[in-house]
Amino acid sequence: MDKTNITMKELPLSERPYEKCMQYGADVLSDAELLAVVIRTGGRGERATELATRVINSAPGRRIGGLFQMSLNQLSEIHGIGKVKAVQLKCLTEITKRMMVQGFPAGRLLCTEPGKVAAYFMPKMKFLEYEQVRLLVLNGRNILEHEIIISNGSFNSAVASPREIFYNALKYKAVSVIVLHNHPSGDPSPSREDILLTKRLSDTGGMVGIPLLDHIIIGDNRYVSMKESGYGL
Repeated sequence: MDKTNITMKELPLSERPYEKCMQYGADVLSDAELLAVVIRTGGRGERATELATRVINSAPGRRIGGLFQMSLNQLSEIHGIGKVKAVQLKCLTEITKRMMVQGFPAGRLLCTEPGKVAAYFMPKMKFLEYEQVRLLVLNGRNILEHEIIISNGSFNSAVASPREIFYNALKYKAVSVIVLHNHPSGDPSPSREDILLTKRLSDTGGMVGIPLLDHIIIGDNRYVSMKESGYGL
């Protein structure tokens, strides 16, 4: 029998994510089942869980976290998703990002502990497909006053000159600064270029009177603090 859409109600009771969630809790659902609850219906001759599985397999890394890296157009081009479901999925990823940083009041992030700084920026940066450099402008109490995107680069590099970083530091009246960038590979281990850049930024900061407190590299649920690692800070 040809079905235009296979809904949750047409699934066997044991395969309905709604019922499984109510009976056993959301934590027992697979990634595909969780996604199926959001998209609700499948395509022609396809269950919602099967469509959800295809969506996950279309994401970078073939994992649900790869949805963060997909644009609205990329999602809508998946057969069976379309514009409405694509918008739902983009809103889902945005809600997730905002929930992950909810514990940090906007504009009042105290930047004295690298782990807390990394935790705040992890959901904003770890899913990017390209390297991005951000400048954190701090006040005299090491509280974040401004967050500036300095550059967006390629998969394995982003250009960030000391001149541009400290031009912005002076422009926004920074007392001190922290520089962050991400590694799309997920491995935050510093490259030779990262180490050299940290030394140059530290030297420049010393000359202009705006110290570099740290250079933090964001990976996939991991980070490296150049200060904690002893790279010239």
